[in-house]
Amino acid sequence: MTHGRNRALTTAALLAVLSATSADAFPPYRSTDAGTADPWVIEARLGVLRLRRDGGDNIYSSPLFRLNLGLPHAVELTAELEFRPAHGGLTDAAFGAKWVPLRGSWSLGTETLLLLPVPDASGVGVESQLVVTYRDHAGRLRLHLNGGGFYDGRPDVAEKGWRASVLAEIKSGRWRPGLEVSTRKIGSAPVEVLAGPGIIVDVGRWDIRFGLHFGLTSAAPDFVLDAWTSGEFAVRQSTRKGVP
Repeated sequence: MTHGRNRALTTAALLAVLSATSADAFPPYRSTDAGTADPWVIEARLGVLRLRRDGGDNIYSSPLFRLNLGLPHAVELTAELEFRPAHGGLTDAAFGAKWVPLRGSWSLGTETLLLLPVPDASGVGVESQLVVTYRDHAGRLRLHLNGGGFYDGRPDVAEKGWRASVLAEIKSGRWRPGLEVSTRKIGSAPVEVLAGPGIIVDVGRWDIRFGLHFGLTSAAPDFVLDAWTSGEFAVRQSTRKGVP
């Protein structure tokens, strides 16, 4: 029955994406933007593959889902799910909200996620961060800054620490290449630093997204490869226009 539910979730997410229009954010990056989906618009993300190589071991995750629902007053609800074939099911889950009260060339908001229990990890956690985005007047340059803390009670030994990242993007026609540096520190462990390029390509009714990040410190994996597709669709008519 579990495998049947997993197949149903995969099919539903894929159909949502393939019937969607182009969307903006935000895989294949670890950063997020200070922006929200338009009210009553769902942003659907399907992670086709995440490959993490760490110390010679390859860890595959597929599928990965992210669903964002835009609400009035610059609020967005977020749900995230991750599956690993080797583990036979769900390995990560989160639900939360983003709020962006300041919008313009400089946008400022917060995002908070509740880290949900998964099989073999019954604890919970929370992650909260400040998100900032700068957009130039021409709409070509975008700079995203994130920073905050987390507590994860799901591992055998609870983890707490902080994370921060910076992402620069250039929009040119249907192409959006970017370069990101992300950091994370758990307790007294060394800082994990990943850096690398990504790209988002608008191919019509959906877009495709690739990212390749390399570990720059001993605590980081050797590299992480991401492949996603993404789109959005309205569940109810909205009169608000999003920030470009």
